[in-house]
Amino acid sequence: MRAIVLAEGAPYAPAPLSASHPLPPPSPDTTLVTIHAAALNHRDVWIRKGLYPKIVPGSVLGSDCAGTDESGRRVLINPSVNWASDPRAPENPDIYGMLGLLPLPGTLAEQVRVPSRLVHPVPSHLDFVHAAALPLAGLTAYRAVVTRGEVKPGDKVLITGIGGGVAIFALQFARALGATVIVTSSDDSKIARAVKLGAAAGINYKNLDWRKAIGAHGPFDVVIDGAGGEGVAVYIKSMRPGGNLVVYGSTAGSEVPLQIPIVFLKNINIKGSTMGNEAEFKSMLELVSKHEIVPIVSSIVDGLERAEGAFDMMKNGNQFGKLVIRVHEKHHL
Repeated sequence: MRAIVLAEGAPYAPAPLSASHPLPPPSPDTTLVTIHAAALNHRDVWIRKGLYPKIVPGSVLGSDCAGTDESGRRVLINPSVNWASDPRAPENPDIYGMLGLLPLPGTLAEQVRVPSRLVHPVPSHLDFVHAAALPLAGLTAYRAVVTRGEVKPGDKVLITGIGGGVAIFALQFARALGATVIVTSSDDSKIARAVKLGAAAGINYKNLDWRKAIGAHGPFDVVIDGAGGEGVAVYIKSMRPGGNLVVYGSTAGSEVPLQIPIVFLKNINIKGSTMGNEAEFKSMLELVSKHEIVPIVSSIVDGLERAEGAFDMMKNGNQFGKLVIRVHEKHHL
């Protein structure tokens, strides 16, 4: 089968299209999925740059996809492997992993064989392109908003760095749960698009008064942050006592200035969050189906042979939503 395979020679060697990558043989309790659309994540770029742990050359890249199983059913795949239901962390970290790095298969391919428990029906209101955009970022956002953030109707939620897949899903999920959402970005056009999706307001953190603006919009019950860096101290000051600060990334830096007395005097809960477990994936799909949430797709690339163009878009960081590759072009649904 054809697949995008991680080459030797990172950082950022070309991602070659292999015309004859072997498909693992059938085994009990696995399902073969023919992939109609696959989506990129920042993780795929970090892997190619050599900035991700346990990188294995020869891996098929990609964690997200939607397609059909052997019976013709429309399906998508949970990319989080060997984390069943513990809400705290994987039950056995030594065997936990994500699709897209060996020994696990990847989804930037024509087909993939995975444990059957990871295969789920596509929500009926979604086509293949939008379903492919959902798994990794949707699960990460669901865990951050629901499990770790404990967002409830009427809460005021701050979501930083709107534009990336996780942040947009966090906005959509928090709004579906009845929360008021404020977003931040360095791009006014992304803020405007977030407002159209339901955000009450947005703050451009490139403006000199961004710290005052965040305080003025508070107090926040929950902050969902994928950036880290100096902003964390500002967010904590803007939170109500007992609020939840959920951190799922550190794109703005891993060094975080904290005034510890503020944290304990306000009873702030600082919670790390990652992708999520199988139980959360099922609950995420139920939320998406109930509210007919449609993932935001920034761009669509036709054909695995054009995948490098999608990687270029991801590196440039100008997208609003997910980047999707249509693998089987006859299935343009």
